Amino acid sequence: MRSGIIARSREFTWVTKVMLEADDVNTFYGSSHILFGMTIHVESARAVCLLGRNGVGKTTMLLSIMGLVRPQSGSIRFKGTELVGKKPFAIARMGVGLVPEGRRIFSKMTVRENLEVAIKGSSLTSHWTLKRVYELFPQLEDRENHLGGMLSGGEQQMLSVARALMGNPELLLLDEPLEGLSPLIVKVLQNQISELKKQGLTILLSEQSMVATLAVGDSCYIIDKGVVCFQGAIAELKDKKDIVEKYLGV
Repeated sequence: MRSGIIARSREFTWVTKVMLEADDVNTFYGSSHILFGMTIHVESARAVCLLGRNGVGKTTMLLSIMGLVRPQSGSIRFKGTELVGKKPFAIARMGVGLVPEGRRIFSKMTVRENLEVAIKGSSLTSHWTLKRVYELFPQLEDRENHLGGMLSGGEQQMLSVARALMGNPELLLLDEPLEGLSPLIVKVLQNQISELKKQGLTILLSEQSMVATLAVGDSCYIIDKGVVCFQGAIAELKDKKDIVEKYLGV
């Protein structure tokens, strides 16, 4: 049984084993076929990684989930509810958050203003507050009055993640969150992503590097040319050097 409802102290809580189910997804950009029957499942409170080189379809999969690109066929269900055909704002209100590639923070707004913008329009119960976000990202509290454009690349990435959290997602989509960052900042972000998972957040993360995701991911899908070529535990890849070299090697 994939999902159900249980009672707890007069309150009803959704309990689901598989939070996200994407089945046989085919997505196009114009006449270009990008995703070929993509199927991925993400269990609740787990971190699942989409691995692959640039241009293989990882970002397109995340955009398809978020409703920013509509699949031509296939099904994408969040806690049993179909997402295909819904607007991005509706999907966000259901509890899906996206941290896009390239950060896309508001450079002329302060850190605090970037975070407060995300509060507005969120109809979910306020779980993430400024206080909680600052506890996870103390660097942002130290710079809350700085303009976004004045932050370092690592701080901007933290702000992008923190802004998504302010919308109170249950499922967080991260697109290349560790790309282009120094090893020290990568380690900090890995720890923060791991902490989010410990707190019960479900994470779907897109990355090129297996090494970068070893510290945060439970399982992975390797994608090549819009097709899933491998799925399993990330730890298994350590013993599959041929697969790593073929699909993830530079």
